[in-house]
Amino acid sequence: MKKIGFIVLLLVFMSCKQEPKKNLTAQTIIDKTIVVAGSDLYKTSTIAFKFRDKEYVSENNGAIMKRVFKSDSLNYVDIKRGSSFERIVNGIPVEVSDSLARVYSNAINSVLYFAQLPYQLNAKAVRKKLLKEEKIKDQNYYLIHVTFDQNGGGDDFDDNYYYWINKKTFKPDYLAYDYQVNGGGVRFREAYNERIVNGFRFVDYNNYMPKSKTATIKEVAALYENSGLELLSKIELENIEVTPNN
Repeated sequence: MKKIGFIVLLLVFMSCKQEPKKNLTAQTIIDKTIVVAGSDLYKTSTIAFKFRDKEYVSENNGAIMKRVFKSDSLNYVDIKRGSSFERIVNGIPVEVSDSLARVYSNAINSVLYFAQLPYQLNAKAVRKKLLKEEKIKDQNYYLIHVTFDQNGGGDDFDDNYYYWINKKTFKPDYLAYDYQVNGGGVRFREAYNERIVNGFRFVDYNNYMPKSKTATIKEVAALYENSGLELLSKIELENIEVTPNN
């Protein structure tokens, strides 16, 4: 009896010594993901790359975004500063209608947003929620649901995003989103070709769409594992440069 009593006391003592486990939240998971991807380097660096025959540049933590390309022997430079847009053709500023300026600005923002994930997931307008843990291809993931405030969330603030964060590596191996424009739809992206440039993590994506037009964002992971998606395009970045700001 004395021996049993001693064992019970020992177990009680050990349980008291153990620190309580802290449950991870969506915020702590995203914070860990950002650290793995390069921490605060994006805030203090100029990022440039080529995507589909256009050059993109992000400066001052995204305060200045640029798109440079050539069309019909003309050299274009599109510059987005906050909510303002400017187009320069062959070194001369040209007027652009408000509707086109919005289209061009959204296009620039979209390319740079995905290229710099997961950093933008801590923007002020972002709302994050941990939905559940889910398995894809025998890997365990945290499934994070991201939505946006209308104030500061852009024209597509009502879109939904899912991010599957690997429980071991804290890398976002997959993402999905739905959208409402042009009849709406769902996309699922699979990250590949990871590389580190000056401490900054970049990936390319296989971009899929559901074979069924009625599929929802809640179904795409299962569809991905059961051949329910078709490859729509590849998102590939070239000539990546990361320059620390002085």
